Amino acid sequence: MGKIMLKNIRCYSFHGCLKEETAIGSDYRVDLSVNADLKKSAKTDQLKDTVDYVLLNRVVKEEMSIPSKLLENVAHRIIASVFKVEPRIKKCSVQITKLNPPINGDAVGVSIKLTQKKDSKF
Repeated sequence: MGKIMLKNIRCYSFHGCLKEETAIGSDYRVDLSVNADLKKSAKTDQLKDTVDYVLLNRVVKEEMSIPSKLLENVAHRIIASVFKVEPRIKKCSVQITKLNPPINGDAVGVSIKLTQKKDSKF
């Protein structure tokens, strides 16, 4: 088993419970990691034998472009889409950070993280 990680995918999206958040939008950072069998690609050196991180990045960008009230919902959709587009993935973890959140305090960001194995129910 191996792991592929995409770190610090930057997105500008319109998530949140406040009307202003969905109208103005905010900067987000997404970290995604997937577990898959990478033995074959390690030997063949062929893209067709591995999980394509360009595809994973596209999934993140597409799901982040759909507004949600909660980041948990976005993360759940990302995980479901990742499992749908790449059957070799056995486990997926996604962390979404809202940068400069409107929490009336001094915080660089707030994050949620969800992890799911392919055949487990969420």
